[in-house]
Amino acid sequence: MKKKINKQKRFAPKLHIKKGDQVMVMAGDDKGKTGTVLQILPHKNLAVVENVNLAKKHMKPTNEKPEGGIHEIAVGVHLSNLMLIDPKTGDPTRIGRKLVDGKIMRYSKSSGEII
Repeated sequence: MKKKINKQKRFAPKLHIKKGDQVMVMAGDDKGKTGTVLQILPHKNLAVVENVNLAKKHMKPTNEKPEGGIHEIAVGVHLSNLMLIDPKTGDPTRIGRKLVDGKIMRYSKSSGEII
């Protein structure tokens, strides 16, 4: 019997999307919707986007929230289904990286604008 080896990733992956970015959903039920990234889950390749991919969560009344009920929460969208919105044109764009003043900066492939 072979022993299973647990391979850990040595470095955190470089992602094209960060928290606070404006993104557009390119595939799935919410295709075409835009929103702001609230949270990134890098090891699952997911991003939680405001008002996109909403799920209903049943909540019991607690001391902090005496009103229980059904709440809608945003759940993760796979990063491959998201594209960053170009700040200059407002269209979805691909991202590149280049060295500017000793720092690696993200830039829009369509307009060349630094993000």
